[in-house]
Parts: sequence; C-alpha cells; structure tokens
Amino acid sequence: MNFLFDEDQDALRDAAKKLLLNKATLDGLHKDMDNGVAYNKELWDIMSENGYQGIGIPEEFGGAGMGYLNQVVVAEELGYSFAHTPYTSSIVGAAEAILQAGSDDQKHKYLPQLASGELIGTVAFYEQSGRYDAAGIATKESGGKLSGTKMPVIDAAIAGIAVVAAQSSNGLSLYIVDLNQSSVEVAPLKSMEMLRASSVVTLNGAEAELLGEEGKGAELLETLTNRMAIFIAFEQVGGATRCMEDARDYSLERYIFGKPLGTYQAIKHRISDMFMRNELARSNCYFGAWALESSDADIAEAAAVARSTAAEAFEFAAQENLQVHGGIGFTWAEDCHIFVKRMRHLDALIGGRLVWRERLYKVLESKAA
Repeated sequence: MNFLFDEDQDALRDAAKKLLLNKATLDGLHKDMDNGVAYNKELWDIMSENGYQGIGIPEEFGGAGMGYLNQVVVAEELGYSFAHTPYTSSIVGAAEAILQAGSDDQKHKYLPQLASGELIGTVAFYEQSGRYDAAGIATKESGGKLSGTKMPVIDAAIAGIAVVAAQSSNGLSLYIVDLNQSSVEVAPLKSMEMLRASSVVTLNGAEAELLGEEGKGAELLETLTNRMAIFIAFEQVGGATRCMEDARDYSLERYIFGKPLGTYQAIKHRISDMFMRNELARSNCYFGAWALESSDADIAEAAAVARSTAAEAFEFAAQENLQVHGGIGFTWAEDCHIFVKRMRHLDALIGGRLVWRERLYKVLESKAA
C-alpha cells in the first residue's frame, strides 16, 4: 500500500504553496483585519484562474475532475497560509452539498458557477441553540418558503446562495436559498475570527429550492458534515504545521542569556510535542482522504478520527506557539493571535472535538455490533 502522494499531487502542493504564500501574506492578513476587508478577492480570482475551486468537481459540471486527493492537498495549503478566502464555505460546504444531494439540473446550474469562483456559496445548518443535530433546527418550510434565523453563517455577507437546513412537513430537509432576495436579511455577527466574517441570516418567507429528497435532511446533514470534517481537518493540520514552524523559527532567532531560545531543553520539548501531534493528525487525515476517494463506508469513522485529532493538534500548536513567543506573543504586532483565532473558529465550525468523539464512539459501537 502506498501512503505517499504522487508526483502530480506533489507538484500541485508546491504550486499552491508558492501562490498562497505570495498572495496571502501575514502582513496582508493584518491589513485586511484593520480595514474590515471581507475577503481577498485578488487571491480568489487567481485561484479561479488556476482551477483550484473546481478541483473536486467533475468535468461535466464545470470542474477539473481531479478528485478528492488533489482537493485535500489544496485544503492543507490553504490552512497553512491562513488564506483569506471563502473556500471552506463555498467549495467544501455549498458545492459539496450540491454535488452529493443535488439533482442533475441543480448541479448543472450551480456547480459551474461555484467552480469558476463567480458564485460564492455557504451553508446555514445551525442555529442559536448551538446543537449539531436535526432536533436543534427550528427554521421551518411552508409552501416552498423558509422562515427562521440561522447563526452563525460564515461568509454569508459575500455569498450568493446558501444551503439551508429546515423542518418541512415530512421532516428535516435541505434547501438552496438565494441570499440576494428581499425576504433574506444578513446582519454582521461579531466574532474574534475577523478573517472569516460571521452573520445572522434571517429568513422571512424566503423562496427556497429543495435539495435532495424531502424529509431526508438528517441523513444528508450527517453525510455532508462527515465529508466537510475531513477537508477542515486538513485545513487544521496545515494551520498546526504553520504554528509549529513559526515557533521553531522564533526560537532560533530569539536569544536569551547569549544563547538561541531553541537550544533550551524545555523549548525543544514543546516543539517536539507539536510535531508529534501534527504527524498523528496528518496520518488520520490521510485515512480520511483515502475514504473520500475509495470507501464511502469508512468516511464516518475516518472523519471523526481526523477531525478529533486535527482539532487537538491545532489547538496545542497554536497555544504552544504563543507560549514560545512569550510576552510579545500576546501583542497585535505578532501573528500568534491570527493562529489562535483561526484555531478556535475551525474548532467550532461544525461542532467541537467532543461532538466528533461522540460520533466516533457511535460508529465504533455500530461496527462492533
């Protein structure tokens, strides 16, 4: 069994890293936060020109049809660079939802626009209850129209469509909603993660298009969040790797008592622990990538394992990076706060690690039975 990426995937990784680090600089992220910029449109357009948004979308629907193994390569590099784009919301969220649950007409209508970057999408699954299951969704459908409040909805302020979970007469269902209609209100929601703008989306009888079979929303929601979890886990591993490298570089250039900080054993142990956790998470993410590409039956288990360990690795790396930097790490002038904020955002995006540990226990229990 070959656990390595092939030459084409390595070339894609190198090209993506070079592009993203050139266009998604940490100085640029500071400026975007200072100026309240919604997203890096220049980077988004360049990504579109290089076909990154369409990597996992089949050619018949306007994508590149390169498969999930190539898509996770890009997801990890986006996490490493902390790119200020709506990729997770639009491609990992909305596009994957339509690809998995949509009709042929819906796929031909929306996926080419999402793959080109012309249309930005998002997902609006959860609400103020904070629950991550069907019972926590109160938004209702009546006569093809939705009423309710969704929060937080990431990138809703720049999105054209949202995939919304709502209760219908036959049970939980998913719908596609045009966010530009007058019956939809999008209000900003304050969040410490200033590079992933959150919103409160209020639906006041908004026109909606059924996505998938009515009443099958709970099953679709589980399927979609499992698939999203694997991509987000790769993003978390990318972020954790960047934190580890930042801590390493700082420890080599910072001198204390005439010696580099990194020569002290306590610092070496911190960075070694970061590396160990990152590699464990990366291994589990590879399991998830394999399941996406080759084994639908293993996706639920792989998603839970990858999500849990990647979240832990990113949290540990972000916090230890801050500690290695010492007092200056707590200041706005350093980059540590960007890493910590992104870590907290991704940890809560589709349920924290406790949610995914519980899902793992249920999967393993089912397999044992």
